[in-house]
Amino acid sequence: MNEIICPHCHKAFKIDEAGYADILKQVRDGDFEQQLHDRLEIAEREKATAIELATAKLSVDLQRASANKDAEITELKEKIKAGEVAQKLAVSEALSPKDTEIERLKAKLATVEIGQKLAIAEAVDVVRQERDEIKNSLEKANLEKQISEKALKDRYEIQIKDRDEAIERLRDMKARLSTKMVGETLEQHCDTEFNRIRATAFPKAYFEKDNDARGGSKGDFIFRDFDESGLEFVSIMFEMKNENDISSSKGKNEDFLAKLDKDRNEKGCEYAVLISLLEPESELYNTGIVDVFHRFPKMYVVRPQFFIPIITLVRNAALNTLEYKSELALVRAQNIDITNFEAELEQFKSGFGKNFDLASRRFQTAIEEIDKSISHLQKTKDALLGCDRNLRLANDKAQDVTIKKLTRGNPTMAEKFAELNQSIEGQQ
Repeated sequence: MNEIICPHCHKAFKIDEAGYADILKQVRDGDFEQQLHDRLEIAEREKATAIELATAKLSVDLQRASANKDAEITELKEKIKAGEVAQKLAVSEALSPKDTEIERLKAKLATVEIGQKLAIAEAVDVVRQERDEIKNSLEKANLEKQISEKALKDRYEIQIKDRDEAIERLRDMKARLSTKMVGETLEQHCDTEFNRIRATAFPKAYFEKDNDARGGSKGDFIFRDFDESGLEFVSIMFEMKNENDISSSKGKNEDFLAKLDKDRNEKGCEYAVLISLLEPESELYNTGIVDVFHRFPKMYVVRPQFFIPIITLVRNAALNTLEYKSELALVRAQNIDITNFEAELEQFKSGFGKNFDLASRRFQTAIEEIDKSISHLQKTKDALLGCDRNLRLANDKAQDVTIKKLTRGNPTMAEKFAELNQSIEGQQ
């Protein structure tokens, strides 16, 4: 910053380098023009004076001696030449500060241009660096994307491969279990599988074909198992369904559930199981044991490979109720009417349930009435509290009433109260 004093008000003020240089340039340009003009005028006056002097002297010299005419003319010419030289020197001296200032400004301008070029170069470098970083980030992101896509592709290829292998295993299993491939019927296959483990797993069990068609239809196999006392604790009606792969009409498992339930009820079996090779592409039936309790109670649909597991599962579940069934058998042996007992038990359960529902509804009604009473009492309490609060405020306002407040701004009342006070004092 530069400080400049005003020549008129003599106050100092500061300006920056650019403003100072601009003012200095204006002052120098004006001063230079003025000096140049003054010097030119002086040179012209000097030249005119010199010419006048030379002319006068020449006249005198011509008058005095014509012989010296050439010498004087020569001298005069030299003086004129000297004046011209002096004029040129004056012009050169006047132009020198301006040229210096111009050169200084040119140098400053060159410095500014160099600074601008350096700033532009630095900005370009920064932009290039950012561009390179963005490019590297994009390349890195693309590489990560490619790696992720490759990993995802490999994973799905592995899953597809595992699925294909599972499909092949299922097809192989189907081929091994299919009656057309092993040369035996599905019924024979199940009979063989059961008899292979009968002695170790089901020593007291009954597993034979159902040959009783008195009800108009019959199942394929009936399984019954007994405890040590000969009490039956589980029974299963089996239906086996296989289908030739080249058959023109493909049956569905649901088509045989109603008949199986009818056969189960007619033969007094507790459970019903459909062993089926139908719908070979169904994801539902290929996953394992499928219960169809929503259609028929205690009924399952399984593939042949789950024939033994379903018997084991149902048998183990029935073992948990064996003690209960033994007690029922004992009661039956003692000539107790189990049917009436069960009916009375169901009647008791039904009556108890009705009474419980009625009591529950009444209890709920009582709770709702209590809630309503509590709500009503709460509203009454709030109203009483509000009334108490208003009475307290009214009492505070009544306590705050004075004669001055009542007579303020009411001269008639003030006069009446004054007369009343005087009469009271007179009586006293």
